[in-house]
Amino acid sequence: MKNLFDLKGKVAIITGASSGLGVQFAKALGEQGAKLALFARREEKLQEVQKELENAGYEAMYAVTDVLDTDNIAESVAKVVDQYGQIDILVNGAGVAVIHPAEEQPISEWDRTINTNLNGVYYVAREVGKVMVKQNYGKIINLGSIHSTVTMPGFGISAYAAAKGGVKMLTKELATEWAKYNITVNAVGPAYFESEMTADVIANKEFADVVKTYCPMGRVGAPGELDGAVIYFASDASRYCTGQLLSVDGGWTAI
Repeated sequence: MKNLFDLKGKVAIITGASSGLGVQFAKALGEQGAKLALFARREEKLQEVQKELENAGYEAMYAVTDVLDTDNIAESVAKVVDQYGQIDILVNGAGVAVIHPAEEQPISEWDRTINTNLNGVYYVAREVGKVMVKQNYGKIINLGSIHSTVTMPGFGISAYAAAKGGVKMLTKELATEWAKYNITVNAVGPAYFESEMTADVIANKEFADVVKTYCPMGRVGAPGELDGAVIYFASDASRYCTGQLLSVDGGWTAI
C-alpha cells in the first residue's frame, strides 16, 4: 500500500525554526524524508538546529530570515531554490505571544504581535507562493491557534487573538485563490504546548486552573502531539483538503 505520508523528494521551509515548535515541525517533516530549509533570525540557534537535524540523518540548510523584511524573505527563498531546485512545503511557524490587558497594552506591543503573527505569515506565504504557482504544486501550513476561534478568560490576549483570527481567514483566502495552482493552504490550531514562547504562561498558577476548566484533557500539549497534523497537511494524504484549521487542543474548542 502506498504511504500517503511519505515526503521523500519534497523540500520544506519552516519559519521560526530556531526553537520550540518550529524545531519540532522540522524533525517531523525530516522523519518523513523531506529536505529541510530552516528560517529564523538567530543564526547561532539555526546552526545548532541544523547540526542536530543532520546528526539525526536529515538533510537541512538554513537562511537567516526576518519574516517582517520582505527583501530578506525573497533572498532566503531564492537561496532555497538555488540549493534544492524547488519548494514543496511551507510551515509558517514564526510567532510571538504577549499577555496584556487591552486597555493598558502599548501600541508598540500590539503592532509587533500583529506584524509578526499575521503580516509575517502573509509575507512569507506570498514569496513562497510565487514559486509554488510556477511549479503548479505546493502545501502551505500556517500556525494558527485555539485563539483563532476562541479566547481565554483571565488573560489579556487581544493582540494575539486578533492576529491568529486573521491567520484563519488568510488561510481560507489563500486556499481559495491558489487552489487552481494545485496549492493547498491549511492551518494547525494548537492549544498550549511547552516552548520558549509559552514558558511564562504555562508557569503561571492561574493558567493551570484555566487548563483544568477549559481543556477536557486537563493538560497542555506534549512534544510530538502536533506532528500528525503537520505531516497530514504537508503530504498527499490531504490533497483534497484546503482552507481548513485543524485544532489540536485536547478538546478545548469542543466546549
